Amino acid sequence: MPWRLIMLIVIIAILLSFIGFNLTNTCDISLGFKTFHRVPVYLTIFGSFLLGMICSLPFIIFGSLKKDKQPEMPSSNPPASPAKTSKLKGLFKGKDDSPAEKTDDTGPYGID
Repeated sequence: MPWRLIMLIVIIAILLSFIGFNLTNTCDISLGFKTFHRVPVYLTIFGSFLLGMICSLPFIIFGSLKKDKQPEMPSSNPPASPAKTSKLKGLFKGKDDSPAEKTDDTGPYGID
C-alpha cells in the first residue's frame, strides 16, 4: 500500500478543512512600516510556520556540517586485560546467574 500517498492525502484534507473553516476570520498584520489589513488567519499561521522552518535551516545545515568535520578521536583507554574483565564480570550479575555462583551475601551489584 502506498502509505506516503495516503498520508499526503490526509494531511492535505486536514489543511483544506482548516482553511475552509477559517475563510471569514481575518486579522491585521503590522510590520512597523506597513500594515496589511484583513489578512486571512490561515495565511498568518502558515506564514509563521514557514518562517520558523526557514529560520531553523541554518542550524540544521551547520549542525550537520560540524558533525561531518569532527575527526574521530582515538580511544585513549587501552583494551581491557582479561584479568580486569573477569573481575568486572562478577560485579554485573544478570537474572540468569545461579545462586551457587555468588560468593558473598551482598546484593546483585555488590553494593549492599
